Amino acid sequence: MKSYPRSERLEGHIQKIMAEMIIKDISDPRLFLITITGVKLTPDKKVATIYFSTTGGNDDDREKKALAGFKSAHGFMKRTLAQNLGLKYMPDIRFEADKSIRYGQKIEAIFKTIQNNDSDSSSE
Repeated sequence: MKSYPRSERLEGHIQKIMAEMIIKDISDPRLFLITITGVKLTPDKKVATIYFSTTGGNDDDREKKALAGFKSAHGFMKRTLAQNLGLKYMPDIRFEADKSIRYGQKIEAIFKTIQNNDSDSSSE
């Protein structure tokens, strides 16, 4: 069995707690339909960047509203994380929109365009 570094286990644990918190404990409508896609700790474990994605509506607008919701709930989230993690030093938490899903959708659209253009030129 492969052993995982402590920081990877901690990142996974933070992601799980954050996802549960958004579903069960936070009723802010700005955080509705938000998915926690990942957590990245700095090497010194002092800062945890929490990546999220949004669904529905204008992505830029939804991301701005979600960031405002996270800012509003920051203290509650950090306290809840601290209680659940039981660490000597609780990392500061920062939130960042995960652009990889939108980037993947953009690449997929480009591939579909290329495929459609290729099938159009082969039918001539």
